[in-house]
Amino acid sequence: MSALDAGSGLDAGAGSGIDAGSGLDAGSGIDAGSGIDAGSGIDARAVDLPHEALPAATVVSGSPTAALLPLATVGDTEVGIWEMTPGTASDTEADEVFVVLSGHAVIEFVSPPLPPLEMGPGSLVRLAEGMQTVWTVTETLRKVYVA
Repeated sequence: MSALDAGSGLDAGAGSGIDAGSGLDAGSGIDAGSGIDAGSGIDARAVDLPHEALPAATVVSGSPTAALLPLATVGDTEVGIWEMTPGTASDTEADEVFVVLSGHAVIEFVSPPLPPLEMGPGSLVRLAEGMQTVWTVTETLRKVYVA
């Protein structure tokens, strides 16, 4: 799962409120019901993602929105694309690894207390379930996550 998913309606599970087919063109290699087709590929930087406002209780500043597109499940592991627009929001993390494709942000670790982590294209980040974080996105951040 991705950051800022807990309680936001943007988690990758069933009933997430995100339609996997929304905003996707025919021939994109993405099946609206099940994500990316086996044997196909997509440009994860260019897929159009439908955004939703984050819950007010999580927004620290600005008016950030987020989008989520689960692409595949491999065993019990989900792979997808997640994006957040500029602003600051708090989150309780899922267990995941992700690679930033575009944008810039800083993650502050509230619990456990750790040094802030600056991220940009190419950053590879590992988060553990239950970490309490605050994300400050200064340029729309898009990542591919494995959770």
